[in-house]
This record gives sequence, structure tokens and C-alpha cells, in this order.
Amino acid sequence: MKALIHHEFGDPAQVLATEERPLPEPGPGEVRVRLLLSPIHNHDLWTVRGTYGFKPELPAQAGTEALGVVDALGEGVDQLTVGQRVVTGGTFGVWSEYFVTRAAGLIPVPDGLPDESAAQLVSMPFSAISLLESLDLSEGDWLIQNAANGAVGRMVAQLGAARGLNVVGLVRRSAGVDELRAQGIDRVIATDDDGWRDRLAEITGGAPIRVGVDSVGGSSAGDVLSTLAENGTLVVFGAMASPTLELASGDIIFKQATVKGFWGSVVSREMPADIRGRLFQELFAHILDGTLTLPVASIHSFDEIASAVAASGEAGRVGKVLLRP
Repeated sequence: MKALIHHEFGDPAQVLATEERPLPEPGPGEVRVRLLLSPIHNHDLWTVRGTYGFKPELPAQAGTEALGVVDALGEGVDQLTVGQRVVTGGTFGVWSEYFVTRAAGLIPVPDGLPDESAAQLVSMPFSAISLLESLDLSEGDWLIQNAANGAVGRMVAQLGAARGLNVVGLVRRSAGVDELRAQGIDRVIATDDDGWRDRLAEITGGAPIRVGVDSVGGSSAGDVLSTLAENGTLVVFGAMASPTLELASGDIIFKQATVKGFWGSVVSREMPADIRGRLFQELFAHILDGTLTLPVASIHSFDEIASAVAASGEAGRVGKVLLRP
């Protein structure tokens, strides 16, 4: 089979290449899956660069989320059938024509869900809904987030609205406001406007903002913290611009604020099965009824990995970049 392999850590566009690998055989409790589509996530590229929390042994395959078709069953697997569509969000090395994974970690895809949506189901949407689930917010509460035009930002806005939450998004350029409005997402403010704090006050009507989500880092994290009410919580989800948070001590002290991190892969792994199942059913329903949209920017073959990486890094990109064998 063909797989994307890297023999050193570095720029994914340069170190990833298609190579032949033996067809893997599933062991007890495992399944072999034939890949259909796989999204490129930031954490996939960070792993190839060697800068993520997980560092594989080299040479290594890549990719963590995939939609595929069950191709072979290992001993003792009776809950899945050959030919069934499934997704996984926690299997390392899925950028290959076939991969083996634990049967228990696979999620069957309901009929009617398009391949392009199903391929993105786990990492970003499930992280977004798990984040909302963890925040202890009630209907009518206010939440603010930066990187609102990123994949998770869009999903938090859509899923939060479906749960009756008031979500305000911050973007770094005015064009991002129009991009989100075109997708039916309002309450978005561009911070390149000096009057953005006045605009925020107009939108909220002075209501307390209980939670802020930071996916950018640097001074942007401090901007989010500064908008929170007393006893508010800043949740650090990512670090798109800087690994360092620039937070004013006065905001932390006088607001008696809480700052905490959120790592979706750990939260998902430790989540009770009944809650996990309920959240996936909520996601399925919202995708099928159009409440949650999962656009695709482009689809590339393994041999086009360099252009796929470049497309994934394009500013203003709407939708995920997907890989296919």
C-alpha cells in the first residue's frame, strides 16, 4: 500500500513523501480500514515538524482523523461489518491507503451523512462540542472567543447558538466578519477596529461574559481575558500566533479569573462512553439538519501533499483541506 512517510522532522511540504509499505493485518479487537478521506489539522503538521505534544519515532506515518470503509476484521470484532463506513479521530498514521485501529475507537457513520462532512466529524466538531459541554454554561449565558473564523471557532458559534448560548467572536481582520456573516454567523467583531470594545458593549448590552476561549495566544489572549466578568474563566484552546500568553495581572487578580487549558484528545479519551455517545448524536443531528456546516476548501491526493500543506496554511481559507489516497 501507499502511505505518506517522513524520515525527519521539518516542513511537512518538504519531508512528507509517498512510499510503499506492507499491508497491515488487524489483530484481536482491531479492524483494517480503507481510507476514503482525511483532513489536515494543525496538530498533524505540528507533529510532522516535531513541535507537538506527541513526537513519533522515525520514520513515521502521519495524520490522525479519517473516514474509511471497514476492510477486514480482527478476532473478536463483532460490532462492525466489512463495507461499513466509519470514522476515527484518534488513530495515528491514517495518511495511508489502509490503516489498522482498535474497533472500539471507531464510530459508525449514519446513512445520509456526506463523506466530506463525515471526514471532519471527530477532531474539530467533537472538540468544539466537548469544549461547550465542559464549560458549565446555561442557556442565555455569554461566551467570547478569538479565532472566530477558524474551524473550531465557527463550530463553537453554531453549536453554541443551537444550545441557546450567546457567542461573540473576535477576528483579526475586517474581512473575517463578512466571511462569517456569509455562513450565517453574526456577533463577530474585528479587533483591527479601534472601537471594537464599544462594539462588544453594544452587542452584549453590558451583560456579563462568563467564559472566554483563546486559540491565538500572545496579546490576543489578554484581550479576551479583559472582556470577562468577575469570576470569569479563560480557556486556552490553542496557540495559533504565539505559545506565550500576555495576560494582565490586574485582570486575573481583580476579576478573580480562572485560566485553564483544554486538550481535546485527552478530554475525549477520558470522557464516559454515555456522554461521548450523546454528544456524537447531537453532532449527527446538527450536521444533517444544516445547523452545523463543515465546508471543504479543497481535496488533494497523497502525491499532492506539498500543495495540500500550502492550501491548509492559506489566510482566509474557508473549510478544511482533505487528503485522499
